Amino acid sequence: MPPARTPTGPLVAFDFDGTLTVADSFTAFLRWREGAVGWWTGLASLAPATARYLVDRDRGRIKAAAVERFLKGVPTDQLSAEAERFADAVWDRFMRPDALACWEDWGRKGAHRVIVTASPALTVAPFARRLGAEALIGTELEFDAEGRVTGAFVGENCRGQEKVERLIRAYGPEAELEAAYGDTSGDAEMLARAAHPGFRRFRQKP
Repeated sequence: MPPARTPTGPLVAFDFDGTLTVADSFTAFLRWREGAVGWWTGLASLAPATARYLVDRDRGRIKAAAVERFLKGVPTDQLSAEAERFADAVWDRFMRPDALACWEDWGRKGAHRVIVTASPALTVAPFARRLGAEALIGTELEFDAEGRVTGAFVGENCRGQEKVERLIRAYGPEAELEAAYGDTSGDAEMLARAAHPGFRRFRQKP
């Protein structure tokens, strides 16, 4: 779902995790995929990375460690199929009704709605398609020559200023955000560029 450089309507950006959803989607996906035993065993093995995060607060580094622990070696088509099944399984209890209403309202206004998320674009893609998003920007997983997850990212973790940089690369430096919605400090730079920023605007649960 590559971004279009010249949107035909107002450009509106939505964070995904905690904004359109009630929880972090990537963590929920990994727990769903691994099951209880696999999840807790994996977390135990990530103790050194967790301890390092408490010092450096590098979200990208700890996310990469989780990708390497839980997904390294998984083929692209398998991971995509699992992401589809996960979205189907959790949709009804995962999406915020008031956020969906805002999303649909912008759609009726002819907006170009782009999801900008720190979660892997591959795992968010089924949600984006179901929403009818015009574009999706997210953290990109790296795949080897055989199409298997390497455990690394292509580029930076899509958070903070990186969200703005990715929007600029997609739509150009002169593109103006009519509105943007987010719920954490990782959305601050994106919201600052919007004519109508919405911070923690959505609170409803399914």
